[in-house]
Amino acid sequence: MFTYIIAHIEVVGVILVTLLMAFILQQQRRSPQSTVAWILFLVVLPYVAVPLFLGLGFRKQGKRYAPIRFHQSEPHQTAVHTLDHTFQNFAMPPAMEAQQLTLVKTPQDAFAAVMHIIDSAQHSIDCLFYILADDDTGRRFVEALTAKAKSGVQVRLLMDRVGTLRGPAKALAALRATGAEVLFFSPFLQTPGSGHLNLRNHRKMIIADHARVFSGGMNIGKNYMSDAPTDACWVDLAFTLEGVAVQGFCDVFRSDWEVASGRDIELISPAPTSAGSATVQLIPSGPDIAEDPLHDGMIRALHLAHSRIWIATPYFVPTEPLSNALRIAALRGVDVRIMVPQKSFQHIADFARGAYLREAETAGAVIHYYTPAMMHAKAMVIDDAAAMGTVNFDVRSMLLNFETMLFVYDAGSVADMSDWFSAGFAQCHTNTPRPNLPRRLAEAIFRIGAPML
Repeated sequence: MFTYIIAHIEVVGVILVTLLMAFILQQQRRSPQSTVAWILFLVVLPYVAVPLFLGLGFRKQGKRYAPIRFHQSEPHQTAVHTLDHTFQNFAMPPAMEAQQLTLVKTPQDAFAAVMHIIDSAQHSIDCLFYILADDDTGRRFVEALTAKAKSGVQVRLLMDRVGTLRGPAKALAALRATGAEVLFFSPFLQTPGSGHLNLRNHRKMIIADHARVFSGGMNIGKNYMSDAPTDACWVDLAFTLEGVAVQGFCDVFRSDWEVASGRDIELISPAPTSAGSATVQLIPSGPDIAEDPLHDGMIRALHLAHSRIWIATPYFVPTEPLSNALRIAALRGVDVRIMVPQKSFQHIADFARGAYLREAETAGAVIHYYTPAMMHAKAMVIDDAAAMGTVNFDVRSMLLNFETMLFVYDAGSVADMSDWFSAGFAQCHTNTPRPNLPRRLAEAIFRIGAPML
């Protein structure tokens, strides 16, 4: 009898916990597939699912991550592009004209650009990276910051705790000794309900004097940038930017720094000293952004595309709405091309992408497999607009992580991005592998669980 009562209590407890988790899931903006996958997991393995949900199951953390306060937030300015209009309706900063934008396409150029922006700083350097590697590039980066801090420049360095499990410890200690501030975003010791384990800061930027920025897909490490690159260097894409659009990066950094430090700061960009020819718009995404403007704006852009959709991403595990939009675009006759590395350093992501890529290819898309090296760039060209930044074309980047993407609308910048894609396509093959039945079954099972991520 006692055993029966205990069993009854356990069953009731599981039902109540499942209902509670289902209620919480319904309060979050999730796809039906994500909600069903989590509920199924909770029913089948509740003792595993509940602690995982507390650590990984939360998307938007409104109380913990206050919305970014944008200085350039006047709504409904005259839009320069359909996407600009869409993003402004999501309360994103408007596109800015007359900006100085330079694409950074090689490891050598990236290393030189990083060292130059640090060396050019006269008052402040604010850095945010997902990974700061414990290698020669990472140490030299920190040493350059240390030298500027010793000269009286205010230095703030923020790193994601999971991304930077092992940084250059001695160099970071020397940097702290100068009085520079060095912090980690979402450290491990937090309350389980914060969901911090699944909400990683994947943003990357260096801001000098609140006036110049280096950003893009590159972390700090020899895989991304070096003045003596080797075969181990990856293909990636970054950029430098000057002009009033830098204020958007200042706003993003300020928001992340205030979360990590618990202190308010103010970063105001000075008036630019010269004008450029680029038209750009910064679109952040993550728990500190209401709704999902990047994801939803991308869906609209894919459905509106009439000539081309070129995507470069190291990991291709899209949400179902994005996957459907790509498939429909290809069926409509749009030139859809997806460039991925032949083999990335994330085996699970390589496994997961197969079904999505074959589905797009069946609809008429061309899949380009980059062979010379690991391709880590996150970029796209859609008709007469382009974008680059930190966002992978996957569920995690689109709906979970803290990210940034820079959209460009001027003809010159879009042409530059198009040339980068064309050079990449020339180094790819288009032979999509045809897996056997067990592999396809395993991919199908994984696809059911992918929205849980």
